[in-house]
Amino acid sequence: MRVAVLGAGAMGTACARLLATKETVSVLLWCRRGELAEQLRRRRENHVYLPGVRLPEQITITAETAPLREADLYVVAIPCVHLRSGLTPLAGLLRANPAPAVSVIKGLERETFLRPSQIICEVAGQRPVAVLSGPSHAEEFSRDLPTTVVVACQDERLARQIQQLFATRRFRVYTNPDVVGVELAGALKNVIGIAAGVCDGLKFGDNAKASLLTRGLVEITRFGTALGGLRETFWGLAGLGDLITTCVSPYGRNRSVGEALGRGEPLDQILARMQAVPEGVWTCKTVHDIARARGIEMPITEQVYRVLYEGADPLAAVDALMTRELKAEHAAD
Repeated sequence: MRVAVLGAGAMGTACARLLATKETVSVLLWCRRGELAEQLRRRRENHVYLPGVRLPEQITITAETAPLREADLYVVAIPCVHLRSGLTPLAGLLRANPAPAVSVIKGLERETFLRPSQIICEVAGQRPVAVLSGPSHAEEFSRDLPTTVVVACQDERLARQIQQLFATRRFRVYTNPDVVGVELAGALKNVIGIAAGVCDGLKFGDNAKASLLTRGLVEITRFGTALGGLRETFWGLAGLGDLITTCVSPYGRNRSVGEALGRGEPLDQILARMQAVPEGVWTCKTVHDIARARGIEMPITEQVYRVLYEGADPLAAVDALMTRELKAEHAAD
């Protein structure tokens, strides 16, 4: 199988490395920037996004678009905030080859509220799209640390094919038909990850973090089911599993943003020094706007939004959450 990985960030690089371990798979890693492609070819290491991880010689690295025409499968690993602009120059080529795609992207488009799989089909043409998600930091599975994820696809046959394609002794894959739920879970956990980082920056301790994760999962589930996701999806790998990783890991970009905010750093300075994209910053605004329009109660997201976009003091945001009207734990969740 000829697999083209679109996007040479940490996740794209890690996926290319994983797939290159399969004897029956030919892997092409496509970079938008020619200079990055040249560096990766020369060093056989993505020193910008995934330092210390050796790229096998079997991976073909290029910034040329012509080789993409021959792909049997596309793995799309462009950050959601750049997905439309990243795919648009490739649209004609991709539309001419409606091969299935696997999205490993977590987020929602700010202007349209579309999920990554929807953006892929809108820009690159209708095709089967599977979604690979779950607790899967590239920094870990690229080093063969045990990782378990879920692949969501309404086409059961394609889901099983992707499951077999990605599965290794250290990378376990489950299937799930709930594409909407898996994508929403992957997007919303980043917002809660920012809140978890704020807790760390304010040095609030384990009690606060545990409470935040628990109530954050309720909030994610409430929003996700309102938009068509299945409740059980949010209690699985794409929901609870990914939420835990995002909120506790030192690799979590969104948690790192929140931690810096909790220490009092301004958002523009935090973003200016980051190489990778903290999707939760943009997802928060999208989710906030959808929740308000639909009347979905999202207290944690509301306070994260106030900190990010209205300059609210993080400690004041925490106080606002802690002093809300008291109620039973399971009263409408």
